[in-house]
Amino acid sequence: MIARKWFLFACVVAVFGVGFVLGSTRRGIQVVQAQSATRVFELRTYTTPEDKLDALQARFRDHTMPRFERHGITNIGYWTPQDAPNSSNTLVYIIAHDSREAAETSWQNFRDDPEWQRVSRETQLDGRIVNNVESVFLDPTDYSPMQ
Repeated sequence: MIARKWFLFACVVAVFGVGFVLGSTRRGIQVVQAQSATRVFELRTYTTPEDKLDALQARFRDHTMPRFERHGITNIGYWTPQDAPNSSNTLVYIIAHDSREAAETSWQNFRDDPEWQRVSRETQLDGRIVNNVESVFLDPTDYSPMQ
């Protein structure tokens, strides 16, 4: 559990560190503005059963990401760990919502979407492709290049 928390912390630091580097390559620090000043980020970590990471990634690539956008969820970035054992069973991603309340609405609409329900069933015909989901909501700091 401690290793997982450090991994999550490292992911957040890496994402915002990249944002800082990219934002500061021009004259001064460039702040990437959100759709609104109240935007909230959500860090999600999915772990899969053995040999199911490719299936999960295919589902995100082919179905989940566009469906997120349809329901007001902004895709920020997707990563897999470089080091074992997480490299074989973990997907980490960050999405954004206009607010925490908007997140609740978007997630409910996403779960209720008949097309998503169909895709979810079809992509799990050979068994579940997700063992665990962790979600952490994040607010950008006042000095973060990504707001």
